[in-house]
Amino acid sequence: MQKEKEKKLEEIINKNRKNTKRTTIILEKEEREFIDSLIREGKEPGIKPLISKMLDVYRSMMVYDWRFPGEYYCGISRIAFVNVELINILIQNIPREKWREIGRKMGEAAKVSMEATLNIETANREKWQEVFKRLRVQGFGDFYLKDKYILIKTPFISKPQIWAGFLEGLLTVELNVKTNNPPFVFEIKEEQPQKLGKPS
Repeated sequence: MQKEKEKKLEEIINKNRKNTKRTTIILEKEEREFIDSLIREGKEPGIKPLISKMLDVYRSMMVYDWRFPGEYYCGISRIAFVNVELINILIQNIPREKWREIGRKMGEAAKVSMEATLNIETANREKWQEVFKRLRVQGFGDFYLKDKYILIKTPFISKPQIWAGFLEGLLTVELNVKTNNPPFVFEIKEEQPQKLGKPS
């Protein structure tokens, strides 16, 4: 019985050895000091979790398309890290009655980008979680689908009319705005069945 346990334990250890590859990274003094300061300040729990997080960001944001410093592409779209304050200045100079229309055009552009780059059909409701994940990774906010409602927590734009237009253009739906302050709630309008007309 004891020998069987020992044999099983050895098999598990050997299996883990085959799956795990040891890597040594030599850091410059300044790099190591920076990492140590992050750990000391409680911003990171350790070097291994930090590297895992960096790799997750690298994969999720497609950082391998970062061609030059300050010039980062996600497929066909160029991405820029922009202060929310700059976006708000732009919005304040757009007439309120155009917010929804502009949001819709932004959503249509995001739709083309996601379909061409990530091969995600944004109008397909089954793909919406992938769409929402992409938006979250890019800092748009946290998006949730609950029955016939779309919820946005921590949106980076504070105007619900822009979001309504954006989601309508991106997801090819019609929405009713249910809240004017974050978290935003939008109701998906149900498609009305078409009435059959009499043949002429």
